[in-house]
Amino acid sequence: MAEAPSAAEPVPLHRGLPDEITVWEILVRLPPKSLLRCRAVCPAWRRATSTRDFLLAHHARQPSLPLLCGYHLSGDGVFLQVTPFDYRAGLAAVDQQLQSVARLGYSFFGLEVSCDGLLVLNGRYRNLGYSICNPATRQHARLEEIDHFALLGMYPHGPTPTGEYRLLLGKSSHGTLAPDVFYIFTLGSGQPPRRISCSNVGDMSYKSTSILCHGSLHWLLEQHEGASNIIKVFDTTTESFQQMRAPALPGKASLFEMDGMLGMYSFNDAVKTIDIWMTQDYASEAWAFKYRIGLPVAELTEQFGKFHNLGEVVVMPGDGELLVLVESEDRLHHVDINGKLVASFHRSGLGVTQLPLKQTLVPHTFFPTLKGYVVNDSPFI
Repeated sequence: MAEAPSAAEPVPLHRGLPDEITVWEILVRLPPKSLLRCRAVCPAWRRATSTRDFLLAHHARQPSLPLLCGYHLSGDGVFLQVTPFDYRAGLAAVDQQLQSVARLGYSFFGLEVSCDGLLVLNGRYRNLGYSICNPATRQHARLEEIDHFALLGMYPHGPTPTGEYRLLLGKSSHGTLAPDVFYIFTLGSGQPPRRISCSNVGDMSYKSTSILCHGSLHWLLEQHEGASNIIKVFDTTTESFQQMRAPALPGKASLFEMDGMLGMYSFNDAVKTIDIWMTQDYASEAWAFKYRIGLPVAELTEQFGKFHNLGEVVVMPGDGELLVLVESEDRLHHVDINGKLVASFHRSGLGVTQLPLKQTLVPHTFFPTLKGYVVNDSPFI
């Protein structure tokens, strides 16, 4: 007969499996909702999975998924639905791949930036200003200190475990960004935005999505047809701006980051192709052409009829490779780098964004310091 463990011997979290495997190989891989359910049924699991080291490791294991968002009408009014697209193999059912992580009850919220599982929302159309939320923990708070600024980007400052995040802000008038006027706002600092000294920055648009790579924020400036592309770079350490050369690409171009490298893609609507370039040497601004992806127009036409309206085309990093998301009418198509149609879904009002979501349960000390801080309450529904 097996002897009961003595008082000095800890009881295993799961009989038959070492704690090291249960916690650091199984629980650490679960999505946030599943992990929270495990905490509810086992006190030992709750203790083991509530430490900061575990939560950081858990966040690192989460996939970075493309975000879809759109407005929906319900009995309670209009709400914004935020849904990541889970492209990973083994999730064949649509309800598995398109599971909403947040429904926000105030209408006219829009997504501005995404960083480490945190989303900054813009509700200025309803005079609600900016706010920040964590869909995984259902925390929400107002950012009233920046209501009159243009939000350019968000980034972690210093080592991520410190939990300090900063926002880069500009001043705008009638949609135009004021040159050489920029501010830094540290979440939870209790201080107003701090103006920084930046000269000769020149014109830049704050409407394009910022990409964080090599410790800097990047924006692709709009150029005339055939002209070389210019990337504006903000070094988050020196708090200074620089410019970076990029290849001249036909059609609409955008940036992305993959495995520490800066990438750029352009969509040629006339021939339905996507060109993708990657930085071969970031320091010397050397770029290399990687792929030309032809969209499977014939296959899509055969299955869904002729295209009447081809919407947003987005290229984002997937699990070790790039994935392409294409909107057409009421459908969203997933295409691989070989131009093969992987899957197609009804969008149900959801539109593709250039923002990823890497969910996190890591606690952030800045949340309770912000105005209107709530957990699991309005505007979440």
